[in-house]
Amino acid sequence: MRCSVSIITAFAAVGTFALPAAVLPRQHSDDHSHDAAAAAWDEGATHDFVIHESCNSTEMIQLRKGLADAVILADHAKHHILRYGNSSDHYRKYFGDAPSGEAIGHYERVINGDKGNALFRCDNPDGNCEQPEWGGHWRGENATNETVICPLSYSTRRPLEQLCAMGYTVAESESNTYFGSDLLHRLYHMPAFGENYVDHFAETYAEALELAQTNSSYATHDSDTLQYFALDVYAYDIAVPGVGCPGTVTVEASSMEEPASSAMATSMDAHSSPSHAPEPATPVSAGAANGVTSAPQ
Repeated sequence: MRCSVSIITAFAAVGTFALPAAVLPRQHSDDHSHDAAAAAWDEGATHDFVIHESCNSTEMIQLRKGLADAVILADHAKHHILRYGNSSDHYRKYFGDAPSGEAIGHYERVINGDKGNALFRCDNPDGNCEQPEWGGHWRGENATNETVICPLSYSTRRPLEQLCAMGYTVAESESNTYFGSDLLHRLYHMPAFGENYVDHFAETYAEALELAQTNSSYATHDSDTLQYFALDVYAYDIAVPGVGCPGTVTVEASSMEEPASSAMATSMDAHSSPSHAPEPATPVSAGAANGVTSAPQ
């Protein structure tokens, strides 16, 4: 009996001892410096669009909203392509059979590219805002990284929420009807986004459709085509799902080719594409170096 009591007492005594703590790896003093070094590659990046102090508070509000709309258009265009590749009807209408990577890259540049080398201003340093119907212009050689937004833009450009409203169609209305699409176009003029590669290879909507069918390698870096595609897929996928507002386009003998014996115009739905256009050797409207072009901007 005495032995049993001793054994129980021994087990009870053992139970009073705490188990040793788990051994943790030693923390080195340079762990935090390593994290800082890993994050430093992005130091100095500019993630937001830069607006010049010449813009007053209301202009800044509208300009920021317009630039946000441009990013929304570019972002949905990119995601539409990522979802369907180069096989969707919309893609093939605007980019033909071209691989999708280039178009994706041009939209991604607007969405996530560094914005430090692009400045939007509201004054009139070159005097171009005095010209009738001018909503703005890229400054060209006067200031390669700058774009001026003239007063007309603030009173006429619509927000993206009105896409497809008030009779607007992609094919028949002006592509700068909306502030977002207008600014998307202007961004590609600046080297920070267009990289002197995105340019004008078609002058009209009909020519943009022709370009897709006959020279798709140009279509994927045509400024207007990138703009039209973004508008059309946003209208069809988001604004009026499954319907959009494509409109119709009248196809005539294009300025991109020598006219045939007959230049009869044909009316067609904008979802289809014409089949003939010559290969453009150079941009048809690259814009004058000083930002002055032959048509209102």
